[in-house]
Amino acid sequence: MRLSVTGVNHKTAPVEVRELLAFDQRQLPTALAELRRRAEMSEAVILSTCNRVEIMATTDKDCDPQAAVMNFLADAKQINLSQIQPHLYHYEDREAIRHIFRVAASLDSMVIGEPQILGQLKAAYAEAKTHGAVSGFLETVLTRAFAVAKRVRSETDIGRNAVSVGYVAVELAKEIFGALAGRKVLLVGAGKMSELAARYLHRSGAQQIFVTNRTHDRAVELASLFGGFTVQYNLFVDKLPEVDIVIASSGAPHYILCKEDMKRVIEARRNRPMFLIDIAVPRNIEPAVNDLDNVFLYDIDDLQKVVDANRQGRVREASQAEAIISHEVERLVVRLKAREVAPTIIKLQQQLEALRAAEVARMRGKFGSLTPEQEEALAVLTRSLMSKIAHAPIAELRKHAGRSDGMHTIDVIRRIFRLDEEE
Repeated sequence: MRLSVTGVNHKTAPVEVRELLAFDQRQLPTALAELRRRAEMSEAVILSTCNRVEIMATTDKDCDPQAAVMNFLADAKQINLSQIQPHLYHYEDREAIRHIFRVAASLDSMVIGEPQILGQLKAAYAEAKTHGAVSGFLETVLTRAFAVAKRVRSETDIGRNAVSVGYVAVELAKEIFGALAGRKVLLVGAGKMSELAARYLHRSGAQQIFVTNRTHDRAVELASLFGGFTVQYNLFVDKLPEVDIVIASSGAPHYILCKEDMKRVIEARRNRPMFLIDIAVPRNIEPAVNDLDNVFLYDIDDLQKVVDANRQGRVREASQAEAIISHEVERLVVRLKAREVAPTIIKLQQQLEALRAAEVARMRGKFGSLTPEQEEALAVLTRSLMSKIAHAPIAELRKHAGRSDGMHTIDVIRRIFRLDEEE
């Protein structure tokens, strides 16, 4: 049995190639069934996300799994092999296990430590399981990958620090306010970055989202995403005493919120703290606002510095995670090889027992009937001899099971004892 992973990701293929190969949820049952119909594949899982498309499979030893997957992709997507072949990567056996473990632990992600990929991999496994496409060797690898990912999360801080502007905004807000439940947010401008930051804040418990924008229709559209409310653009400063967090991303070429405005706002709030996030370029909020007590202003550069520092921290944690994965790969390889060699051990024992029984029967024919005591003595003697003969080859089989050259030793022993001959 051979384990393989063949696919493309954000490092090997541009988005237009990944789009060509992507499978949506509705296509997966048909695609999995087609993979199963191909005689080479006994198990298959399709992982398709915005950043990767991978096919994990177990195949017969005589099969070329890379060619089988490439042909499947070309047929399923009705594209020429030349369009995808330069972008494909392929791993087998030990390296395939390592790759699957690294993907599950988010070490192969665009953002190291991001948690989404583990959920996506679990969903891909569940889909394959539902349609009977995984049930043995590959299932063992994937379930172990989930456990390894959990171990990486619990034993390292790889997923601890925020590595996007939106996440950083949430973490900083929590430092200022503690829990965000019940906090009110005002979006000044309706750009994509402010929308993402608002999403993170809303998921973290921010109760109400207000939106103001020069184009009122866009403010209405964005407010509807959060069940929020709109504020007239020329009146948003009057709204500030009611809100705790402001995200500014207006396209205005000048400051739209000055120190004097914020001085009046914070007085109206009776010095309750406010968190201002200015992600506009040029900036929307006068930097001097940060001089006011209980006003916490961060611009895009401030947030990016935190992101960069956190990303470097994740890279440092990744080395510890890689060590965990290397250890877990070796453990699983030994376990799988031991399982793979078990049929050889059983067949060797069965063959030696058959030889022993045949020789005992031959001896009975030559010496006539034996007393029960003699029968017992003969059985003990012959079984002991066969056990001693079997000990060395069985020990070598178990010893070499987890080694990279183990299959050579197994093949030699099978040939010596003629275990592959037809009975």
